Amino acid sequence: MAWTKERLESIARTRLGAAKLIVVSNREPYIHRKTPGGGVECIRPAGGLTTALDPVMQACGGVWVAHGSGNADRQTADQYGQIGVPPGDPSYLLRRVWLTPEDEAGYYYGFSNGSLWPLCHQVYCRPSFSPEHWEAYQRVNEQFASVVLEEAGSGPAVVFVQDYHFALLPSLLKAARPDLVVAQFWHIPWPNPETFRVCPWASEILRGMLGNDLLSFHTQHHCNNFLETVDRTLECRLDREHFGVTSGGRHCQVRPHPISVDPELSTTYLGDDWEQRATALRERHGLGDRPVLVGVDRVDYTKGIPERLAAVNRLLVRHPEWKGRFHFVQVGAPSRTDLSEYRDLNTRIAELTDTINQEHGTPDWKPIVFLNEHHGPEQVTLLYRMAAGCVVSCLHDGMNLVAKEFVASRSDEAGVLVLSQFTGASRELTDAVLVNPFDVNELADGMLSALTMPAEEQRRRMRKMRKQVEDNNIYRWAGMLLSDVAKLVDEPDPESEPELEEMSSFNEMSGMIASATAMSLLQLMGAS
Repeated sequence: MAWTKERLESIARTRLGAAKLIVVSNREPYIHRKTPGGGVECIRPAGGLTTALDPVMQACGGVWVAHGSGNADRQTADQYGQIGVPPGDPSYLLRRVWLTPEDEAGYYYGFSNGSLWPLCHQVYCRPSFSPEHWEAYQRVNEQFASVVLEEAGSGPAVVFVQDYHFALLPSLLKAARPDLVVAQFWHIPWPNPETFRVCPWASEILRGMLGNDLLSFHTQHHCNNFLETVDRTLECRLDREHFGVTSGGRHCQVRPHPISVDPELSTTYLGDDWEQRATALRERHGLGDRPVLVGVDRVDYTKGIPERLAAVNRLLVRHPEWKGRFHFVQVGAPSRTDLSEYRDLNTRIAELTDTINQEHGTPDWKPIVFLNEHHGPEQVTLLYRMAAGCVVSCLHDGMNLVAKEFVASRSDEAGVLVLSQFTGASRELTDAVLVNPFDVNELADGMLSALTMPAEEQRRRMRKMRKQVEDNNIYRWAGMLLSDVAKLVDEPDPESEPELEEMSSFNEMSGMIASATAMSLLQLMGAS
């Protein structure tokens, strides 16, 4: 049976029962900001996390707790920081948390993205470890814990924590409310133990994460790395057969759940007028009727954008016959510009673009078009649909949803995905043109393949990748996670819930949770 929004709603009602679903993330799914004319606009931020979770929350309802980062967020929310979303047709509540500029600088830019991000992404950017940033990280985790507990009230609740910004939050919640069911999805890679243990607060981070009832990563490899890190760092009991850790009287199960996208959204974003909009976009950027390769990313040093541009240069050097015959369009949404590494990267990309365009371009043609601004999902999907190929050359990535979004957008079964072998997506989308992004020749050859691949070969590959994305969509991801949380104590009767028969072998194993209160809630959730 296919996983749909309606099926997820049914699973959520059955599995959650009376428990409230509370999602926690740093980034909010809808941001309100002031316009130059004095009005207010609502935008959806770039990034895979909010894109993936918004349809889940629309299906399940509940509360999403996130940092209110927009300069018009306060004036659009009520006195409690709450607002119904999506705008115009609200189906869940967004609770905004207000941070001081000092705490945002220390917690987000400092520890989260100056320490944990480079520590977990092994792309040769040295992490920094500041005691002041660590203190801010602790304060903000405590602040979010207070807000989540307020939203949970005294009733049963399932708290779904997102990502590396809240490594301490699970144990804080459990200390205050042992009966809460807490799960966390870690959206970025988990490094090997030797790498992670250089962090001065490695033990505190691990203990915080082990407050979860369920801790999930994209791949089994990341799960294995986490368990090895725990084993070498803490005094605890590992159950390697069932992939669990018992520490401090609590049991945490560790599972892989590869995240995905809603394949139906691309049709909505494209609309009926996409061909006219594509023509207008081509005219605006001087693309003519030439084939276009696209890259869509935040400007981040893990995404391999300079390597991608170097490969365009190499392609033109080795195959000068392609000069004037294609364009590479790179969408680079500005990101974390308070950090010098990101500002420098933005400058480097702009300079590389200018250098390559000057070397190979003509008055009527430039090989690279760098769009250094935020693009909404409608604009991004339009680029996917009109492209001859999409280039995803991340140096290290937990999953990468751009690859799956591109595949989902190609109902014409055309287009070529050039995909880094160092992404989680490469384990699923094996019919992409897989490349080593550090090898400029191999990456250039991948781009050439996208420009020259026969139509029948494109269809064969794209058909298989689309089947993979459709079968393993965002609703299946959420349904599997909710079901795994509910199955920690009692296995459901397979005859009463036939739709859950596709569970992985991991989900056939039962765990134990020490708290009797938590057990009673989980039994309620596990009932048919």
